[in-house]
Amino acid sequence: MSDAQLTNTDFTEATEPYRLFADWLKDAEKSEINDPTALALATVDADGLPNVRMVLLKGFDAQGFVFYTNFESAKGREILGSMKAAMCFHWKSLRRQVRVRGPVEIVTDAEADAYYATRPRGSRIGAWASAQSRPLEGRFALEKAVAEYTAKHAIGEIPRPAHWSGFRIRPVEIEFWHDRPFRLHDRLQFKREGDGWGKTRLYP
Repeated sequence: MSDAQLTNTDFTEATEPYRLFADWLKDAEKSEINDPTALALATVDADGLPNVRMVLLKGFDAQGFVFYTNFESAKGREILGSMKAAMCFHWKSLRRQVRVRGPVEIVTDAEADAYYATRPRGSRIGAWASAQSRPLEGRFALEKAVAEYTAKHAIGEIPRPAHWSGFRIRPVEIEFWHDRPFRLHDRLQFKREGDGWGKTRLYP
């Protein structure tokens, strides 16, 4: 049986995390009502105070987990300040959780351009119009900015702003959790060891 075919009861037999994550994500895409790719992203500010918010996963492979944002936002500045982050997926319908943490790298311009081109036109305008995380004097100011950038880019393609791109977490640790009765849950932790992964079962 391949890692990608492991069931709830035997997932702890997986030998590496990425195929197992792909399998769980496919299950979530079938069972979660909204946004199976939603995750809680944790960062730390310049004072060492943790910060967390929800974002969407936009890609993953053996290199890591990718999401996109405004680099001038709070999360953008915090990640650029430490180049480290953590994320947590929780699929309530499946009673499953996956935690990921590690160093962060910026995706290539080609990757960012390719993803940006797939976004709805309104979302591309929004990337220009929103000074994300900064004070907003009123809703009208945002709507005015949207109108201005809509007029500016009325025809043709909308270029990607230089301050908008993607981050990739390159995990050093990935933990899979599955709910079991009486809080005797299954936990499986993978830790990066050279070019491979070490695996440990954890007490719940």
